[in-house]
Amino acid sequence: MTERATEIATGLAQVRQRIVAAMTAAGRDDPVTLVVVTKHFPAADVDALAALGVTDVGENKEQEAREKYAAVARRADLRLHFIGQLQSNKAASVARLADVVHSVDRVKLVRTLARHRDDPSDPLDVLVQVSLDDRADRGGAAPAAVPALCDEVAASTTLRLRGLMAVAPRGGDPDPAFARLREVSDGIRAAHPDATWISAGMSGDLEAAIRHGATHLRVGTAILGTRLSLG
Repeated sequence: MTERATEIATGLAQVRQRIVAAMTAAGRDDPVTLVVVTKHFPAADVDALAALGVTDVGENKEQEAREKYAAVARRADLRLHFIGQLQSNKAASVARLADVVHSVDRVKLVRTLARHRDDPSDPLDVLVQVSLDDRADRGGAAPAAVPALCDEVAASTTLRLRGLMAVAPRGGDPDPAFARLREVSDGIRAAHPDATWISAGMSGDLEAAIRHGATHLRVGTAILGTRLSLG
């Protein structure tokens, strides 16, 4: 194992231990999916993660994901989650490239993704992003707008509504934010029982996310270290 692979293995083991401890503290024994965020890291790191048993990886930018995953040797072993804010002019590419999109926050995006994921036998898994603060630069739909967006996704034959995603407000206590996300999720599941995913929690707040029912954690820095620039 190379020095870099050893570093990744150590970070991954530490995060997995944190998840187990948080799940135990929360009294949970249901499965939680770890999505390792690989933005600004090379294809070699992605392959190292796959060799360590990681099955889910996340990217924020369409161009980086498109270029990097063409060079990933173990792409077939991985589910690619697109987790960043998505511009409408990049949605067509993402619809073909990704397995899951976490950041759907407007009707136009739903319709563009649906139009370019053209195989109903292989629908694109979609999460609607909920805004938990007033910062437009972080994306997300207001909680009041989420039910209509979920209905729009669910009505598509080429998209599959999986649940909700959110990012905790910067600098604040994540617990109230994630409690609010869980509340919105409960309402959505009443109308869409299969929309059970809650994507929440990153390197600094994954324990709080687990306390409030997160099913998917998006963790990068705690596993891969400070992000590099790909130039």
